[in-house]
Amino acid sequence: MILRGNQARPKILQTGCFIALINILIVFCLLVIQNSPLHVVDTGMTLGFALLSGFLSTVLTIGLIPVFEASFGILSPMKLIELSNPNHPLLRKILLEAPGTYHHSVMVANLAERACGVIGANGLLARVAAYYHDVGKTKRPRFFAENQFDGVNPHDKISPQLSRTVIISHPYDGADILREYRMPKEIIDIAEQHHGTTLVKYFYVKAQEQSEKPIPESEFRYPGPKAQTKEAAVVELADSIEAAVRAMKKPTPTKIENLVQNIFNARLEDGQFDECDLTLNELRLVKESIGETLNGVFHSRIEYPDDLKMKKVSEK
Repeated sequence: MILRGNQARPKILQTGCFIALINILIVFCLLVIQNSPLHVVDTGMTLGFALLSGFLSTVLTIGLIPVFEASFGILSPMKLIELSNPNHPLLRKILLEAPGTYHHSVMVANLAERACGVIGANGLLARVAAYYHDVGKTKRPRFFAENQFDGVNPHDKISPQLSRTVIISHPYDGADILREYRMPKEIIDIAEQHHGTTLVKYFYVKAQEQSEKPIPESEFRYPGPKAQTKEAAVVELADSIEAAVRAMKKPTPTKIENLVQNIFNARLEDGQFDECDLTLNELRLVKESIGETLNGVFHSRIEYPDDLKMKKVSEK
């Protein structure tokens, strides 16, 4: 019970103190039950060792956790907290090489963590995985809209088929980069699954317009796999919804609610959540949580006096 939550290291220290107090209480009770004379020195040493054992167990636990993590592939909250450090080399790489992707990932992390908390999933895992889920975009950052700051879109100069190849490759490029950095398997899986087998609709429609023959959808779908866990499904939903809302002009609560519902329905009808254990009720809660968070971020702003003056000048 004491070790529940994300702040693992402080919790371990608290647990060590709790064990030390319990040890003292048990040892004292045993000494009393023996009904033998209590010598101050012997009793003091016995109780002292009981106290020391609690703190030693804390030191050994903290010291051996990395060994157990490496040996048995255990992903502890402490490891996740370390990976969420903005100074991690991979996060620095995303920030410097694909700043738009970095800010998108931070937003997805906020949405995913809150949504996972609502359904009882691992919110910390979802947050950290969301930070890294688009690391594959650092391979070709300018081919993704959030990193195009000068208005130049490289996709305008290449075929839809080549654009499809570039876009579809980023989850798997990301998984390869994460493996190079020896990241936990859970984070690699979420990065690889966060688009499932969805359709790259924009370039599919563009290719259809340029082709005289019908093009099968399968050529413009991500190869998968689909989301296998609740956390992967939540990150997938948060990723697609955040990107769509960011592209929306003048978002309002009604527009955001409709957009979230449309994306939710499309993913559900496309069978993207068929391989994870999310229930329909949990999906509804995730949808509502993401919508509420986005409304808090993209809320309407009060016009200040200077803004009103500028508006009047522009209307003249």
